[in-house]
Amino acid sequence: MSNDSRSRRRFLKSSSVAVAAAAIGFRSSSSDAEEEKRGEQLYNGIRLPHPWPPRLEQLSREPMAVPYLQHPPTVIPIDVGRQLFFDDFLIENTTLIRKFHSATIHPASPVLRPEAKNSWEKTREIATAMTFSDGVWYDSKERQFKMWYMGGFLPSATCYALSEDGIHWRKPTLDVRLGTNVVHELNRDSSTVWPDLQEEDPEKRFKMALVPFEGGRPWKMNLYFSADGLHWSNVAATSGPCGDRSTFFYNPFRKVWVYSLRDNFPGFGRCRRYWEHADLVRGANWKEGAPTLWVGADRLDPSDPREPDAQAQLYTLDAVAYESVILGLFSVMRGKKRKGNDLVLGFSRDGFHWDRPNRSTFVSTSAQLGEWNHDYLHSAGGCCLIVGDQLYFYVGGRSDDYTKPDAYRSVGLATLRRDGFASLEAGATAGALTTRLVSFRGKRLFVNVAAKRGQFRAEVLDQAGRVIEPFTIASCIPITVDRTLVEVRWKGAKDLSRLSRKPVKFRFLLQDASLYAFWVSADASGSSNGYVAAGGPGLTGSTDGES
Repeated sequence: MSNDSRSRRRFLKSSSVAVAAAAIGFRSSSSDAEEEKRGEQLYNGIRLPHPWPPRLEQLSREPMAVPYLQHPPTVIPIDVGRQLFFDDFLIENTTLIRKFHSATIHPASPVLRPEAKNSWEKTREIATAMTFSDGVWYDSKERQFKMWYMGGFLPSATCYALSEDGIHWRKPTLDVRLGTNVVHELNRDSSTVWPDLQEEDPEKRFKMALVPFEGGRPWKMNLYFSADGLHWSNVAATSGPCGDRSTFFYNPFRKVWVYSLRDNFPGFGRCRRYWEHADLVRGANWKEGAPTLWVGADRLDPSDPREPDAQAQLYTLDAVAYESVILGLFSVMRGKKRKGNDLVLGFSRDGFHWDRPNRSTFVSTSAQLGEWNHDYLHSAGGCCLIVGDQLYFYVGGRSDDYTKPDAYRSVGLATLRRDGFASLEAGATAGALTTRLVSFRGKRLFVNVAAKRGQFRAEVLDQAGRVIEPFTIASCIPITVDRTLVEVRWKGAKDLSRLSRKPVKFRFLLQDASLYAFWVSADASGSSNGYVAAGGPGLTGSTDGES
């Protein structure tokens, strides 16, 4: 389905059994022992299966089944993050139309590229200054965008760049390799840098997992720590076997580090295995075969039409906590001869199962020979940053194939409206959406909405579907602006505090408008208490509203 295509949403019938369960205090009929067997309950009401993670022995070319979409919680707590509409998890019924959106390549791209004066960035036939996962993060204390990237190609070092605006980058002269911006000299393949804001030991604030390029198999990851992201420790741990393009990320919803491990599986080629642990170092000591199969490209991922015998493969999977979900950037390789990696989105509400409702390319390669992103694209560790009303996605691209003497690898920038992965829309004919039963502890309803040419209104319903006075459509003050953060107000009501901790439904009415997200905040600023991916200007912690 292309980004411009729209599919009519089906009505989802509410369950009378679910409502009855909610009416007696959110309790199910299961015994405590049965609940224990069902596993951990998450912040969003999802109950993980037991044991966890699921053990997959085979991969399927069918799209991954997502249990929490088939059996959503009776009541969904919405205290963590902006609530997004890429799936039906929150929706009981709707007449709105869902539309998916792709990122836009910034005209300044590539924003960072190899320089002729830097001999360490052209070590062989292809000049390289490219994120190969690595990381792009915002440092709120220093008010700087910081980028770690691959410099040179075989040998490759890890280099460092800074920016005040995220568009114009400079390469500082550092003392690791005198006169250069190199921060780690080991010849490497994939690498991930992760600032750990919760780390109590200042010497371990930055964590790096680097796959050394040693020419042998099996590949392994080296773990390092740093106080400043520039001067790195000796090897803190070496992982069990993995593939060359392996990475890691932190899942703050469950407080575990997740290793995204590259593998080759018969019939699939490149795919991913999953391994999690609360301790990054202790978790690295897995045995061969212990990490479970996780995800690969499936039948909905198109292959390169110029290669009839090619099957799409999953080259890389980087992920990050964004608001109320785990956002995944899938680098899908379309062919064999020409890799042609495009970035496609995936979303997870439990950290393991991926919903990939839109297979259109989120950031695409260029068909034009010589363009910076002609041959392939790779996401950056941290995935995206929040910059005002936009999300910034940094991507590593290759201008052409290895046979071209002027080929180079660089870093481009793609942007998207904040929360703008998917919208629910109404045209001249008004449309409505009713949520499932939700609960919250905040008191102010906010939305991300584009209604400059139309209007948005909302009302609140009880468990039986009756409108709760005075939170009615008639009393709602219409919203007629295009903003990523705007409060919903009703005449005769100061806020929603009297509905706190009670199961309710929201009903949204739109006309000539688009709805991207909603959330209930504890304060007038509209902070969401959700996760902010790789950060951004004005964000001081790992969550929105954290000081």
